[in-house]
Amino acid sequence: MAERYFYKDLLPFGAMVTMEVINVALNTLFKAASMRGMSYHVFVVYSYAVAAILLLPAPFISRRSRVLPPLSFSVMCKIGLLGLIGCTSQIVGYTGISYSSPTLSSAISNLVPAFTFLFAVIFRMEKVAIKSSSTQAKVLGTIVSITGAFIVTLYKGPPIIILQRSLSLNQPTNNILRSVDRNWAIGGLLLTVEYTLVPLWYIVQVQIMKEYPNELTVVFFYNLCVSTMAAVVGVITETKASVWKIGLNTALASILCSGIFGSILNLAVHTHMLHLKGAVYVAMFKPLSIAIAVVLGVMFLGDTLHLGSVIGATVISIGFYTVMWGKATEEVDDVPRQEPPTTENAPLLQSYKTKWSEKTMDGTV
Repeated sequence: MAERYFYKDLLPFGAMVTMEVINVALNTLFKAASMRGMSYHVFVVYSYAVAAILLLPAPFISRRSRVLPPLSFSVMCKIGLLGLIGCTSQIVGYTGISYSSPTLSSAISNLVPAFTFLFAVIFRMEKVAIKSSSTQAKVLGTIVSITGAFIVTLYKGPPIIILQRSLSLNQPTNNILRSVDRNWAIGGLLLTVEYTLVPLWYIVQVQIMKEYPNELTVVFFYNLCVSTMAAVVGVITETKASVWKIGLNTALASILCSGIFGSILNLAVHTHMLHLKGAVYVAMFKPLSIAIAVVLGVMFLGDTLHLGSVIGATVISIGFYTVMWGKATEEVDDVPRQEPPTTENAPLLQSYKTKWSEKTMDGTV
């Protein structure tokens, strides 16, 4: 029982929390590289290309390790659709981060549970029972999380922590804040588009895993599709050859870390969790990223921590745990209950009683 709880509940929970920490750390590293002039188009092409190269043996290893269904044309078309959604969301998302900050990205990412729940209901992947306490908890928790995201975005409040210039990557903190204020609306709009596409990515990924249940092979072809599509867009938008040259600097570190920990590890874990727990469960962990982003932004980007971020993160956490409670309650309710045995299930006992009575009447006992 304890082992089943570990693999079914505790391990997925720890894995998803770890992935959110990695995601925010990668966004923070990307922001640092973009502040030094790295193009987000080039970043997407290179990071996904690194992942595709490292995963190149995956399809051959997977075919030899276990029996898998054929990689049909239908599955490849769905992977292509997944790549189109992922490429669009990545380019739009990283553009939004370059205009704003990882903290705003993490705040708006709290729209993902709401949209995922909505899309899951539309595609009949999630049960809805209005009178059920689990459904009410998920709906209420989603609303609370979105409210917290609005608080973080719309209310800054007085500053709580202001770091010195030495911790802000050699960039004046006031200039960073002025730049963020000037481009806040553009970044927020682009990030909203990204986190509207993410739930669609979850839905399509779940359908793919039902037809072809091998995470590494799917992730390999996905990375290949995203890198190819992003390269086509990048060649059109980035015409200067100097933009595509990467030196031994923050940009290279961001590309390698994103390719290894983001495009491989993160995608593999998310794909497995989508197959194991479903789209809504994966989306529920997005609210945690805001608190992580605030801490990393203050520590490594020299962002100023405001009261609104603290209040918003607290509200988001309350909403997150409310949704978690609803999901846990739903899973408990779905476990079939054992019914007590009836007389129809015990014909041997009844036969034994009959024979005992006959022997007693004959005096043989």
